[in-house]
Amino acid sequence: MPKLSPELLSVLRCPVTGSGLVQEGDELVTATADEAGNKLRYTIEDGIPLLLPPELLPAAAAAASDQHDAGQPDAGQPDDGQHGTAPRHAAE
Repeated sequence: MPKLSPELLSVLRCPVTGSGLVQEGDELVTATADEAGNKLRYTIEDGIPLLLPPELLPAAAAAASDQHDAGQPDAGQPDDGQHGTAPRHAAE
């Protein structure tokens, strides 16, 4: 696993504690412990730190990547060419 750049690590923060993060292998670990005395760990996948609070990890794992086709029309929905435009009203 390649190391994250020092510049990136200097701006990343734990979403739970606000602590700085240090890289240990393919994980980021909080520099300081949380209220319970635990250092939180976040995985790095394909060079991207996954900074989700622990309680959100099951929901993120359950979401299939094919559900996130940004910018693509929904299956079964006609492509009217109006993506990104304000809705039109009947009076216009």
